[in-house]
Amino acid sequence: MKKVLLFTLTITAIAVGASTHVDDELKYYFDRHNVQDEGYEMVANYAQYGDTLLARMPQERLTLFNVGHWRGISRQGTGIERDTTGRIIVGHYEADTLTTGIRLDSAAIYSGDFGGNMANGHGCCVTQDGTYYEGQWANDRRQGFGFAISPTTHLRVGQWNGDRYLGERMHYTGERIYGIDISRYQHGHGRKKYPILWNQLRITYLGNKNQKNAKGTVDYPVSFVFIKSTESTNIRNPFYAQDYLIARQQGIPIGAYHFFSYKTSGSAQASHFLMNTLFKKGDLPPVLDLEPYPSQIAAMGGPQVLFKHVRQWLQAVERRTKVKPILYVSQSFVNRYLPEAPDLKRDYQVWIARYGEYKPDVKLAVWQLSPNGRVRGIHGEVDINVFNGYHTQWEAFLEEMTLK
Repeated sequence: MKKVLLFTLTITAIAVGASTHVDDELKYYFDRHNVQDEGYEMVANYAQYGDTLLARMPQERLTLFNVGHWRGISRQGTGIERDTTGRIIVGHYEADTLTTGIRLDSAAIYSGDFGGNMANGHGCCVTQDGTYYEGQWANDRRQGFGFAISPTTHLRVGQWNGDRYLGERMHYTGERIYGIDISRYQHGHGRKKYPILWNQLRITYLGNKNQKNAKGTVDYPVSFVFIKSTESTNIRNPFYAQDYLIARQQGIPIGAYHFFSYKTSGSAQASHFLMNTLFKKGDLPPVLDLEPYPSQIAAMGGPQVLFKHVRQWLQAVERRTKVKPILYVSQSFVNRYLPEAPDLKRDYQVWIARYGEYKPDVKLAVWQLSPNGRVRGIHGEVDINVFNGYHTQWEAFLEEMTLK
């Protein structure tokens, strides 16, 4: 039996297509990932065929007719229906069950797998504001792995839960670039002192939250080291100079960081850092370690006062070293305070401390993924970091961002 159905559907044009922002986001993604990353081919397909895919989405008045195959009283084959919310679905039916198809309404167009009349399985969707998502769905919500991009937001590739983006779950292999950061605490506490055996350094444990995502045996070289040099205007790391010189002898790229104090001015802290820190050609960019508590920010006079002093430090250090420093911050600081300083977020690379398994949803240089890793040659726990990129990007970073 064959039923003939006639529908006329009008859909408002959806603002999609190429933009400089989208092109920049895709360029950044491909510059930091390779084919071994989950989702790479999905994003690559969008980058190559995205305009064609979006252009095919219905944007005009459509007339759909002569559709609807039945077997007995069950839909079988291609058909069209309007669901209980008024959305039009053109799809393929098996034993009266919608399995795949296209669903249209005034807010979005979805194409992919269905369970009932809801998106379930793999599918892609473009919304009225131009956001494109491709990946896994469950009960009409983004669930599992997928990526989303729009003319105004960052490219988000990774895990989703109930339409909420969690982040990229990184898998750790020997192809990534790992490093550590150290201070006087890696030399022991109190009277008990331990030397760092620089010629033996190997990362052997990624910490209790990230070890499960490691592929193969964790036995990675230490490819970079950041050493604490100073704090506030009167504190120095007594082991800094010795660690710096020995690390350079081992050929390990080194950078220095300053722990910021809310009690003194940014310019005075910059002077203290510059006076007590070594700077040589090939060194990594200096780092401002910014970890104030909310109560300390309030004691300074609020976020804008804090950022005034942060800018003083950054500008003074850049004038001296001729390279832009890196901002070390926590994920909570990024979420709560950094939006109030868009110039810092725009102009400075970020080294972020985030100990969950999902890669931070920011553009970053370095990710501190663990505070309790283990390194052969160092006594006790060590902060473990991973560079945001692979060997090609690391070589470019060393060429472009280090001291000249």
